[in-house]
Amino acid sequence: MKKIRTRFAPSPTGYIHIGNIRSAIYPFLIAKQAGGQFILRIEDTDQARFVEGATELILDTLRWLHLEWDEGPIKNGPFAPYTQSARKDIYLKWAKQLIADGRAYADDTTSEQIDVYRKEDEAKKVPYLYRNHRPVNPPEWKEGLPIRFKTIPKEYSWHDEVMGDIHTGPEVCDDIILIKKDGLPTYNFAHIIDDTLMECSHITRGVEYLSSTPNYLALYDALDFPRHLFVSLPHILAPTGNKKLGKRDGAKSVTEYRDDGILPEAILNYLACLGWNDGTEQEIYSLEELIEKFSVDRIQNSGARFDEVKILWMNGQWIRKIATEQGIDELFARTCETTGSEDFSRYDLFQPIDFWPASAKQETIEYKKSVLAIIYDRLKTLSDLRTMTTYFFEDPAIDLSMITSSKFLKKYSEQELVGLLTETIEALNDVDEADWTEDNLQNLLNDLLVKTEKKPAEFFSLIRIAVSFAAFSPALHLTLHVLGKNRTLARLNKVRTALSNN
Repeated sequence: MKKIRTRFAPSPTGYIHIGNIRSAIYPFLIAKQAGGQFILRIEDTDQARFVEGATELILDTLRWLHLEWDEGPIKNGPFAPYTQSARKDIYLKWAKQLIADGRAYADDTTSEQIDVYRKEDEAKKVPYLYRNHRPVNPPEWKEGLPIRFKTIPKEYSWHDEVMGDIHTGPEVCDDIILIKKDGLPTYNFAHIIDDTLMECSHITRGVEYLSSTPNYLALYDALDFPRHLFVSLPHILAPTGNKKLGKRDGAKSVTEYRDDGILPEAILNYLACLGWNDGTEQEIYSLEELIEKFSVDRIQNSGARFDEVKILWMNGQWIRKIATEQGIDELFARTCETTGSEDFSRYDLFQPIDFWPASAKQETIEYKKSVLAIIYDRLKTLSDLRTMTTYFFEDPAIDLSMITSSKFLKKYSEQELVGLLTETIEALNDVDEADWTEDNLQNLLNDLLVKTEKKPAEFFSLIRIAVSFAAFSPALHLTLHVLGKNRTLARLNKVRTALSNN
């Protein structure tokens, strides 16, 4: 059996979007399932669209997603270089060979003359094909002249692993450009040379390239190259389902999702299942499970709607999965992306702590972990920590209206509320620091509930609002335990004073 070798070949033209990454996930899974190689190739021949730093962003994104390549930039391999601009001489060599074989020609036709040809065909109401205007006596090739393929129009049939058997007529074949004026190849030519020389077995790309496949097959024949297995991926559709997903439809770059606290496992899981399933009801897959269960024949041949709500749901599932299976330490590392440096990186998703000096580094770490341990099951994204845990990191502003307008508390006078707070403060004050544990606090709160003869929704709401002034918080005994005795009592006393003076 031929060795399985797949490739991801992005262009460094800016941010990495969702569609780019799905085009990396599937070939990665195909290769890894078969024990083959996954190649990363940078297709940077469109210099007009090249963006400085985009290649580094591609590498960083793939590594963040755990899509490690076997050959490519940095790692190299037997078919280096893996950046197309550095392979310029290779493409020119093959283009010259096609000229020598009578299957390509230098073309000095101006863009103005090409526009004339287009208008002539429009006037005749016939499809514009450059081969119908092919120069009779093309010039000798010299640097600065484009090289065009000399097609032989005919019918083509091929099999696509997703789209099935496809057949086209000779009308789609044309004299496509192989080498541009700047000496760099077009995608149409370069990818065929590279995929063949790099011994790729599968060519995975978007379904939009189907219409160009007959021209690619003509080149395979002219170069005497064997065909690869073609895997065409249907579009990721906008939520409305009526068009291809675009930035205007709310799709963000992978970097934006990362900065918003989406885990790489969730992105991988969601995109792998966006247009594929293994025939079961399973929705949460680890990378290892995807490698084990993925199969090309389960890729659907129609577009799949993008659903950001599903990403958020899946991310919440992964937050809880990591916390329960790998522990809070691992989940905490994800919120900080620590790299061994002494301070937290730019991905630290917690608030700064007002209570402690910056020198209290270890205390800060342990405190953040304790906050994460009681809040993680409420998170949809890790960036929710910025807004959902503020009261753990700074003393909240007192807003008595949250108490007096509460549906559970508005029936009580301010004097009655002060009395309840006083009983609570006195009871908590009697607890030794060493006994300030979750279990002891839960028992104390239950005893106070009996003593005050209040409903849990009433009594617990008062204490919860007084220490957090937040719309919600974790279980009250857990919140008090993390805040600590001194901070809890200080906040309750401040609220009691405010109510007394109101």
